[in-house]
Amino acid sequence: MREDSKDIARQIAAAAIRIKAVKLQPDNPFTWASGYKMPIYNDNRLFLFYPEYRSLICSGFAALIRERDIKADIIAGTPTAGIPHGILLAERLGKPFIYPRKSQKDHGMQNKIEGIPDTSLLKGKRVLMIEDLISTGGSSLEALETLRGAGADVDTCLSIFSYGFQKAEDCFHQAGAEYISLLTFDILLEVVEASAYFNKTQIELLRAWQLSPFEWGERFSKEG
Repeated sequence: MREDSKDIARQIAAAAIRIKAVKLQPDNPFTWASGYKMPIYNDNRLFLFYPEYRSLICSGFAALIRERDIKADIIAGTPTAGIPHGILLAERLGKPFIYPRKSQKDHGMQNKIEGIPDTSLLKGKRVLMIEDLISTGGSSLEALETLRGAGADVDTCLSIFSYGFQKAEDCFHQAGAEYISLLTFDILLEVVEASAYFNKTQIELLRAWQLSPFEWGERFSKEG
C-alpha cells in the first residue's frame, strides 16, 4: 500500500529534527541573514548524507505528483540545493532532468540552462521544478522565469519544506504559478507537539511565530 504525502511528511519532520536539518530554538532564536530573529533554521542539505531519507523525500514528491495529478515532461532542479533531489525524482519517474543556472556562463556555450542539448527542445514542454526550501520565493521564481524564457511551460514548484510565509504565496500567485511543499510548518509543529522535545510555552512561542513571523522577533531585539 502506497503511503500518502502527509504520512511521508511526518516521517521527514521526525528525521529533520533527529539529524538537525531543522533546528528549533524558540527561547534563543537565530538571526537570519536578513537580520530578523527567527526560532527556526533549516538546512535540507543534511538529508543528502542519509540514503534512506533521500529516498523518503523522493517518495514524498512522487506521492504529491500522484495525488495532485501533476503532469510533467521534464524535471528541473533549482540551483543548487534542488538539483540532487530533482535528479533522484527524474530517475525514479524516468524523466529528463535539467537545471537553470543562477547566471549565464561567460565562456564555452554560455549556457543558462544545463542538461539539454538545445533549449529549443523546451518549447511547449511541461517542466516541474524541484526546490529544497521555499522562504520568500524569490530565488525559485528566478529559476522559473529562466525556464519560461526558453519556452517551457512551468507553473508548479515542489519543495521539501516551506516556512509558509505569505510573501511567497503572493510572489508565486503574481507569477501565475504555485508551490506545494511536502513538509509544512503545520506538520512539523504537529510532530514536535507529539514528542517530548519542547514544553508548552515553547510550543506557544512557535505558534506565535507562525502567525506573525517577521514581527515575532522584535521582543528579542528589544531585550538584546
